[in-house]
Amino acid sequence: MDVRVRFAPSPTGFLHIGSLRTALYNFLFARHHGGVMILRVEDTDRTRLVEGAMDEQIASLAWAGVTFDEGPHVGGAYGPYVQSERFDLYREHAQVLLANGTAYYAFDTAEELDAMRTRQQAAGIAPRYDRSAMRNQFTLGEAETQRLLDDGAPHVVRLLVPLTREVRFTDMVRGDVVVAGREIDDQILLKSDGFPTYHLANVVDDHLMRISHVIRAEEWLPSTPKHVLLYEAFGWAPPIFAHVPLLLNPDRSKMSKRHGDVMVRDFRARGYFPDALVNFVALCGWNPGSTGEFFSMEELIQHFALERVQKAGAIFDYKKLDWMNAQYLTSKDPAQLADVLLPLLQERGHAYIERDYVAAAIKLLRERVTFLADIAEFGDYIFGDTLATLASDVAQGLRENSALRKACEHIRAHLDLSSAESFKTCASEAAAAGGLKPGQFMKPLRMVLTHREVGADLYETLTLIGTERCLARLDAYLA
Repeated sequence: MDVRVRFAPSPTGFLHIGSLRTALYNFLFARHHGGVMILRVEDTDRTRLVEGAMDEQIASLAWAGVTFDEGPHVGGAYGPYVQSERFDLYREHAQVLLANGTAYYAFDTAEELDAMRTRQQAAGIAPRYDRSAMRNQFTLGEAETQRLLDDGAPHVVRLLVPLTREVRFTDMVRGDVVVAGREIDDQILLKSDGFPTYHLANVVDDHLMRISHVIRAEEWLPSTPKHVLLYEAFGWAPPIFAHVPLLLNPDRSKMSKRHGDVMVRDFRARGYFPDALVNFVALCGWNPGSTGEFFSMEELIQHFALERVQKAGAIFDYKKLDWMNAQYLTSKDPAQLADVLLPLLQERGHAYIERDYVAAAIKLLRERVTFLADIAEFGDYIFGDTLATLASDVAQGLRENSALRKACEHIRAHLDLSSAESFKTCASEAAAAGGLKPGQFMKPLRMVLTHREVGADLYETLTLIGTERCLARLDAYLA
């Protein structure tokens, strides 16, 4: 079987992290099998469109390394198929269903549908369209139906669900699924404005685009029986379905805006590396079959299998993501990272931002932070000579520490950064001059020279800053 998959977002918002995971799984599956990945914009719901949403989604996918293989060729890349440009096609297919008796006309008003639901709720019945009691071609008859159509009466086209049979399909993640026909609603296929619903457009496009596998979030699982019936109504073989688990917050609630940043652009803005985010998201719901945790995109493609996607919801562990991003930070080329950090350092007005110097600072500090941008603030004492303001009690404690002052006067006169051993000897002698143990001297010395309680190895830090700048800081303290 030729593998052909699609990612089919709606432009009703920016790219959700769960949608990125769905797109990624489609991408990995297609690449693993040498198949084709298609982007399709499902914009049939014209009332919920968000301006610029689709451009943002495409940009976020490209940032994450998810690319496509077929579609309109725009700007040197494959663009998306857009459903709003294919409405005539869906209307034609709706007529096919009307002609073969698997769909029907319904003329109910919104008020009549609301009254139907109210009656059902009062009777303890799950709300669903009652074709035996509403205004449709079955209760009105063919002649009245035709008269209403000729008069241009508002109407919709609904799917005729066989109530007495079961709908069966096999899901690559869920296994065999069986749904009773009486539990399936007579879904609207064409709305009163002539626009198709998601269900009709989705099935028609998947068939015409020869989609072999539909890989999507489990929230679409309840819609699948309707889609299976539509495939049968058209006389088409359905694709293979795989409904992947939802991403959940640590408290097992569904990830949503109410719980913080959930859009890919939010993660990008916070400074996550795309390869770190992709690595982490791939493991949210998929077991690689090994104890390894770090995978390049090429390795993910090599190992990915739908059979290893779990059924249960996948917990999105933000702490684990932070840890993974920090690991990626320590593994990347400092020179390349310097090119990314330089503009931020320039914005902050730092003076010491020569590329090689910045690369050395990144190499020195990156094990202390989670994000590359954190280095600009955490290491401000390296990139400039205006040190962070100390808390008043801390500053006063340093000024009034006579033992520290004596030790700093000694190290000021004898500072030797020619080697780590020379600096250690110098610091030990300075501590003794102040009546301190070496361990009592190093932390306050770091505070004097960096205004930070923690940081990288002090000798390496001072070597990077340089003797002249270190002496100037000692002078400032002693003054």
